[in-house]
Amino acid sequence: MATIKSLNKWANAHTYYPLDLLRIGLGIFLLIKGVLFIGDSHTLSDLAAPLQGFGGFMLLIHYVAPAHLIGGILIIFGLLTRWAVIAQLPILFGAIIINFIGPMDVGNLFSSVLVMGLCMFFTVYGSGKHSVDYNLKMQQ
Repeated sequence: MATIKSLNKWANAHTYYPLDLLRIGLGIFLLIKGVLFIGDSHTLSDLAAPLQGFGGFMLLIHYVAPAHLIGGILIIFGLLTRWAVIAQLPILFGAIIINFIGPMDVGNLFSSVLVMGLCMFFTVYGSGKHSVDYNLKMQQ
């Protein structure tokens, strides 16, 4: 708990609007990916093809899309940002692995690595000063 408090103090002392815009952009990207996963089941089944024998399709439907939707909304508003980002990390790790197991798509690999890097950054940085978390903390 002391580590999280010290990280929050550091993040609030070093917060900038571009980092908040980056957090909001990450949330919007994840929200859009969640909507696209739900809307395009054919692409979803193509992504799950390398995981055919492992129950990957059911995992993809019941974890990935809701995690992207809910996590994207939480990241946009800066509410429980670290928890929302930590929930994205296994999905992004799986997205990177799927590129090496199945057919290589450099665009998807690049976006997965970039988003995973941003998620790891916001795991340490947190939601920043311009977020719902900060406002709730200041009202205590």
